[in-house]
Amino acid sequence: MLDLAAILLVLTAGFSYANHRFLKWPTTIGVMALALVFSLGIVGLDACGIAGPRIQERALLARINFSDVLMEGMLSILLFAGALHMNLASLVRLAWPITALAIVGTTLSALIIGGGCWWLLAGLGVELPLLYCLLFGVLISPTDPIAVLGVLHSADVPADVEATIAGESLINDGVGVVLFVLLLEMVHSGEPPTLEAGLTLFAREALGGAVLGLAIGTLVNAVLHSIDDYRVEVLITLATVVGGYALAQALETSGPLAMVAIGLLVGNEGRALAMSDRTRQHLDLFWQMLDEILNSVLFVLIGLECAMIEFPAGSWRAGLVVVLLALGARFLVVGLPVLLWPTWFSLPKPAGWLLTWCGLRGGISVALALALPPGEQRDFVLMLTYSVVVFSILVQGLSVGWLARRLGVTGH
Repeated sequence: MLDLAAILLVLTAGFSYANHRFLKWPTTIGVMALALVFSLGIVGLDACGIAGPRIQERALLARINFSDVLMEGMLSILLFAGALHMNLASLVRLAWPITALAIVGTTLSALIIGGGCWWLLAGLGVELPLLYCLLFGVLISPTDPIAVLGVLHSADVPADVEATIAGESLINDGVGVVLFVLLLEMVHSGEPPTLEAGLTLFAREALGGAVLGLAIGTLVNAVLHSIDDYRVEVLITLATVVGGYALAQALETSGPLAMVAIGLLVGNEGRALAMSDRTRQHLDLFWQMLDEILNSVLFVLIGLECAMIEFPAGSWRAGLVVVLLALGARFLVVGLPVLLWPTWFSLPKPAGWLLTWCGLRGGISVALALALPPGEQRDFVLMLTYSVVVFSILVQGLSVGWLARRLGVTGH
């Protein structure tokens, strides 16, 4: 594993340098774009008869279980680091709009994308079962909190708009995973899930994860308040994230939501009442560096994984259709309600367009697609997923700041 980690870190450092030196894009977007170009270059060499580099890249990526690396490794750290600097008071004040967008919006989006995908692909001559179309709708509907938070850091948007976008993204991730597990059980069993099973799973995953996170966060704040040594306190937060995520998995509850709850408590109450200025400075620096390094590695992996995706002839049409479908569904369930009822959402009216465009998809969608049973249907869903992910990060991610300025939705 040491050689594997060395290769990934060297590639990430090289792409980060090239992005900083020449592209000057947000780091996560820049390194993913360069990794994607790198993979496409290797694919091009393979098409010209030089197969060695692609064979080596495939062998390297075959040793990496992307789903495990993200869902059981990086995700806990990235979500805690993202939640650590979010304003809890803003999230509480916007709790109802955020919850409505995250739960109702994600569910409706999954149905719209799933049904629309089944109908539109049939028109293109592609036969993808309705259940797999719905699975695609579920895994692509939640916005990726890692991608969204990374872009928001570089976009100058008002605090309430940023809190709504970030809060919705952090919650709809858990909703999407619950819906995905229900449909995936249907694929394995061949029987539709019951309402009771769905509510039980939601209570265990979502509510259980939030309650566990609040309990751990409260305990950790009490421990941090009892000492004043930044080295020990930083170590305690790291142990809390890794150990808390492992505990959530053992209890079969939502680790991501637990990490968000812990991050919000430590980042707000803990920072204000349980830490000295020196501890806060070292804590912020540690988690900022860890967040940026892991984010860069993750997006390099997303770019490199392109070499593992098979794109059948004519698949660009299906990819374009699902990109437009995902944007349309996002507008209908998130953007349009904000445009029609901006006062209820406590947002400026033009924010509806910004929330639509900020619906970035990333590694979580790819990880869920890879969790599908192996076969042609999974490969096709993975291709569709990659089409939306690449478009959302490279096109939407790079233009969020420009759109905010054009709409007049900025922090100034």
